[in-house]
Amino acid sequence: MAQQNPYLLACDNPSALLELLSANPSIASCQDESGYSLLHAAASYGHADLLRVLVKDYNVDVNLLDEDGDTCLFVAEDAKIARCLVEELGVDYKRMNFEGLKAHEKLESEGEFPQVSAYLREVLGEPAPAPTDSPVGPLNPPGPIPANIKVNIGTMTEQEASAGETAVDPEFKRRIDELAARDDFHSEATQAQLRELVMEAISGSQIETADRESRRRIE
Repeated sequence: MAQQNPYLLACDNPSALLELLSANPSIASCQDESGYSLLHAAASYGHADLLRVLVKDYNVDVNLLDEDGDTCLFVAEDAKIARCLVEELGVDYKRMNFEGLKAHEKLESEGEFPQVSAYLREVLGEPAPAPTDSPVGPLNPPGPIPANIKVNIGTMTEQEASAGETAVDPEFKRRIDELAARDDFHSEATQAQLRELVMEAISGSQIETADRESRRRIE
């Protein structure tokens, strides 16, 4: 009968793995081609009792590294498992992997398991990281409003909003409508008339504006 895969047992069936270990103690410290160990599997899947047996009964190095330089602490998904590794089994929680990251830094870079990261920061005496999902404010926020200035915020009626706007000349509108209704509206001659009419209206508007400005200066 073929031997069962110990890594799968460490994930899904710790009791069966313990039976296998009792018959083959040497596999307790085994690692696959990626350096993944029974410790990594037990930590990842939350089997604290199996971790204790591997470290205390079979003398597996709790700081066993995989190919990335990660100990089993780097794959812990539950704060209780992290606490067991740190406070009971003596894992090196200050160790950096081959990327120069500690366990909590790797978890934070991947956005995973914040409870584990928070516990490890507490152990290390490091403050919580600054939130990254808060909205970014202006680079130079405006200063406070002076004490002698009062700001009233309200709504405007349509009449108030359009106050000061120049009303459309009925005669101009009539002439535009006449041109638009013609069958040859898109002809060159009609378009020329339209342009002439628009220019006439613009010139009249500019004259009115100039007149208003002149009256203001005189007054």
